[in-house]
Amino acid sequence: MSLRFEEIDWRPTRLGDISLRRRRHPASGDDVYEVKLGDEFLMSSLFTEGEIALARLGLAATTGGGLDVAVGGLGLGYTARAALDDARVRSLIVVDALGEVIDWHRRGLVPLGDALTSDPRCRMVNGDFFAMAGDPQGLDPQEPGRRFHAILLDIDHSPRHVLHPGHAALYRPAGLRSLTDRLHAGGVFALWSNDPPDEQFGAALAQVFAEHEAHVVTFDNPLQGGTATNTVYLAKKDPASSPGQE
Repeated sequence: MSLRFEEIDWRPTRLGDISLRRRRHPASGDDVYEVKLGDEFLMSSLFTEGEIALARLGLAATTGGGLDVAVGGLGLGYTARAALDDARVRSLIVVDALGEVIDWHRRGLVPLGDALTSDPRCRMVNGDFFAMAGDPQGLDPQEPGRRFHAILLDIDHSPRHVLHPGHAALYRPAGLRSLTDRLHAGGVFALWSNDPPDEQFGAALAQVFAEHEAHVVTFDNPLQGGTATNTVYLAKKDPASSPGQE
């Protein structure tokens, strides 16, 4: 049986001190993995429904097979794992700004690390997703200008509550337009948010994408009792985009 509480790793990073912790759930006895940035909780393996729904809803909105997918934000790996569960996915890159988080997976310190690093379709990239999305070189350092059938983003708490001020520009029309340059015609952008659907962000999506919608994901919250919700935004690039616009 595991220890009741263990700090598995702690590192100073450019965003602040990040720590990976494991504790035993008092009711189930299961191990719960948590990531904190400073004093702020970033993620927990106790609540993964939203991260999994991000991949499932995002890929369900795509058509065809042979999908090339990019994930912004590795975390504990639940979005990436759910994407790889779709047999249509032929390649997946996961971009994370913190090499320390990628290292946790490569060292097998988190439950999904071995599954992700051993899947030949999956490649982890240490980089700033927000800077790369707006750069003509794009999200894949090995293939400049590469486009994807789906981009799944789970880094900030929401479009209004960002981890770094430099992230905010992506959620405005100009930033979203740069993101469409990373998508094939008809490609899908999906975003996880911890907040309820935001009309202002929906209006920004409407200025840039041909279609958009917000899905509310409901799940049990054993810590507070009752249920909690996340939001998954889906936006689709115009399938009639000309080759020059792709």
